[in-house]
Amino acid sequence: MSPNEEDLEIARDSSDELLRAAKLFEPWRSHKKVLVFGSARTKKENPLYQIAKEFGHVMTKSGWFTITGAGGGIMEASSEGAGKDHTIGVNIKLPFEQHANPFIDVENKVVSVKHFFTRKVSMARESDAFVCLPGGFGTLDELYEVLTLIHTGKTSPAPVVLIDAPGGTFWSKWLDFLESEIIGGAYIGQPDSALVKLCTTAESAAEEIFGFYANYVDCSFSSGQVEINLLNEPTDAQVQSLLNVVPQLSKSPQFTKSGKSIIASFEGRNYVGLRLVINEINSWD
Repeated sequence: MSPNEEDLEIARDSSDELLRAAKLFEPWRSHKKVLVFGSARTKKENPLYQIAKEFGHVMTKSGWFTITGAGGGIMEASSEGAGKDHTIGVNIKLPFEQHANPFIDVENKVVSVKHFFTRKVSMARESDAFVCLPGGFGTLDELYEVLTLIHTGKTSPAPVVLIDAPGGTFWSKWLDFLESEIIGGAYIGQPDSALVKLCTTAESAAEEIFGFYANYVDCSFSSGQVEINLLNEPTDAQVQSLLNVVPQLSKSPQFTKSGKSIIASFEGRNYVGLRLVINEINSWD
């Protein structure tokens, strides 16, 4: 059966939106970027607004760019803190609520799309870290999308940080649900909780992200192997110590050194185990 006109229109629109977003990001591909999610309804007097603003500022001082949905609330706060020169936005066209905030360069650093899925793909594929503040359905959808991509290896390993105000319960109750119902119901494993980190200050959130790249650079995959690239050349003893951290990367675990890289046997399933290996690598002196 041939696709109808509506099918073709969706395909054309989606392709166009993805290509326009790729063109927007192309000049800044060499820069580290953090994607910030959060409610568009968060007011300036809310402590979360100030935390998001401070976080954007901290990341800019370290040379990072901030990616947002370009709207108000938390998106506006993080853009305000990061500044126009270091903010990139992917706006969603809605009949209500969503508009580009005044702290983003609309002419040069914003693209607007009408599909949520193209928006998420465009932002996530360009990001080296993810930060999520309290929000509604859209925010939770974005968080679950990112966690699913990392958990299944559909995107590169990256830190996912949850930020709440001191004393806030939004994420602590979500983590309780994760522990009691999702892990407790055996829908995911206990080690999977390592994919997220709860922080209550802008500085601690930034440190969690910087710590992820303290020694780890990136990784690439080939048949049955993963190559993990580091800033510092490891010792033979450090490489072999990884067998005690997460031996279940494959049925026949093996780690070897190649200059500043570590080659590990990998069956393409245990991406949480890979994250634990990265954590260990970042703890080395």
